[in-house]
Amino acid sequence: MKVFIKCVALAGLLTLAACAKDETRPADESTATPEADTSSTTPYSGPSAGSSVTSAAMASMPNVRIVHFAFDSSEISSDGQTLIEGWAAYLSANADAKVRLEGHCDERGTREYNVGLGERRANAVLQALTSRGVSQRQISVSSFGEERPVAEGHDEAVWQQNRRVEIAN
Repeated sequence: MKVFIKCVALAGLLTLAACAKDETRPADESTATPEADTSSTTPYSGPSAGSSVTSAAMASMPNVRIVHFAFDSSEISSDGQTLIEGWAAYLSANADAKVRLEGHCDERGTREYNVGLGERRANAVLQALTSRGVSQRQISVSSFGEERPVAEGHDEAVWQQNRRVEIAN
């Protein structure tokens, strides 16, 4: 009975989250096509946390906000690690800045499994950021599972785009 109540509560929260309007996201970001959105594949090219640059240079917010994942995995790729280094430098240099890590999955798997996988992915990015010195109080984690795809369709190219963690602020 407790499991049923938890599932119903989780479903209600996910429904509310899916219906909520995100005022922090620019209008053009939600309608960008994968072909036009090169930010999801372009690694961060700014200074790393270990480089000897001024904090003003490190304070610039990275423009890449999406970490992609392999099928059924929460392991961060080398491109994802590079992106995370840029965000770690930014967040470390801006202690008042906060981000939300939103985990997403493709449509395969059950709703419950995908919510869990999205959370594992977001937590992997959280762990990578905190291991680079970012304060955990600057980061919140959520999972939308398969509920917010960026691409529609039923093939590997579409699924690959939907397996992601978005870094929102």
